[in-house]
Amino acid sequence: MSRKATHAVRPKKKKNYWPRRILVLFLLVLVGVAGYLGYLVYVSKNALKDITTDADPTVVVAPENSVKVKPVALMLLGMDSREQTQTLNTDVMMIAALNPKTKSAVVVSIPRDSRIALSGYKIRKANAYYANFLALEHREGLKNKEAEQQAKVDLRKMFGKFFDIPIDYTATINFQGFSDVVDAIGGVEVDVDMDMHYVDKADGTDIDLTKGHQKLNGDDALDFVRYRKSNDGKNMSSDFDRNRRESQVLGQIADKLKSFSGVPKIAGVIKAVGNNLRMDIPTGEVENLLKTYYGISAGDITFMPLEGAWKSPYVYLDEAKLQAAKDALDAKLAE
Repeated sequence: MSRKATHAVRPKKKKNYWPRRILVLFLLVLVGVAGYLGYLVYVSKNALKDITTDADPTVVVAPENSVKVKPVALMLLGMDSREQTQTLNTDVMMIAALNPKTKSAVVVSIPRDSRIALSGYKIRKANAYYANFLALEHREGLKNKEAEQQAKVDLRKMFGKFFDIPIDYTATINFQGFSDVVDAIGGVEVDVDMDMHYVDKADGTDIDLTKGHQKLNGDDALDFVRYRKSNDGKNMSSDFDRNRRESQVLGQIADKLKSFSGVPKIAGVIKAVGNNLRMDIPTGEVENLLKTYYGISAGDITFMPLEGAWKSPYVYLDEAKLQAAKDALDAKLAE
């Protein structure tokens, strides 16, 4: 039944990154390598100690509603929370639908500058809504963590309406997690599609990559997926180019982890994730999620980056591709 509602390694550099295009890491955890983390659930009682949740610890999900038997939709967010800029934009946004029967997923990535026109909401760029919801919750009297949690609920509700599906949970991750996970697996081999050189002293960015097939450490892999343009304005890179790089890196990470047989290596990945991840999935459901998607691989994940036309200051989404993404998400939840 449909759930449609009436989503060689160079020495490591010390840098303060803008977390652009890093939610590939969270997909790595909940989708791409869930099976490998799930393995630890079976062999160690303490396997999940490094993965925490903001959910009410007293909440127990009924067996018939568990992710073990029921498809689930997740909103995945990467925050631009740099001290230098004092911003709270959700610089990376994805909706993931996972189905336990087929052990497969659909992942839709949303360009941050997408123009969102939705009844009941002011027209904004996609990445601006969280900060506005957070400000609203503060005005309503909520403080800090409570305000952040409610703002994520507001965001989930809004994008659930936008995609015509119920979105069950929200997760956020910061940029350092991406670098830590890539380093934990010993780097990734990718095809860098162009020379990438960009320096921004204001936020510590120093991207310096040369076109060609190469192995990247965590910092350089983050540079690879977030690169936009060079300082001289040449070698431009669009949101859609970055979406393709995300898919390349995610597939590399997921496939590389298949070769991991030792618990210490996998535990290192869990630790890297846990130190940088916040979510509102009940603790018991985190374990169920990992067990359920044991063995899933990159080939079981359908990536659908939304596309459109840029007309300052927005990306106007292609309506046909948006509808295709909506249909794919709904179908995955209904399988």
